[in-house]
Amino acid sequence: MNTAGNSTKNVLNSDVEIKGNLRFTGELTFEGKLEGEIASEGTLHLGDSAVVTGNINVGSITVRGRVNGNVTAKDKIEIKSKTELFGDIRASKLAVEEGVTFVGKTEVNPNKVTPSVKPPEAPKAQPQAQDQMPKVAVVR
Repeated sequence: MNTAGNSTKNVLNSDVEIKGNLRFTGELTFEGKLEGEIASEGTLHLGDSAVVTGNINVGSITVRGRVNGNVTAKDKIEIKSKTELFGDIRASKLAVEEGVTFVGKTEVNPNKVTPSVKPPEAPKAQPQAQDQMPKVAVVR
């Protein structure tokens, strides 16, 4: 049972180049080049030839190709083999295949849990005063 918002399937092939923001409903397969942001509550499929320079904020996404920007999904991010992703990712669920190049930070939080305790802080190094330098003895 599909609702009207999820029944739309769109395809933008590899010969498509866009400079600007892309918004869609339903499902989109994108194979082209984009400089700008992608936003949707729907599902995005980036193909092997896709090159996206900009942030992506969608319901769920399957990533192939190359992305230079942050990727946020309300549900799931699936990163396929040979993908190059340079940016931070954030989702409820994450699946990463072998062979992915990923440089960035991840936040995966399926239960929307907030930390109950703060992580311990690293001890700060105390600067030594000149007169507290270690003494060296020369033994002959």
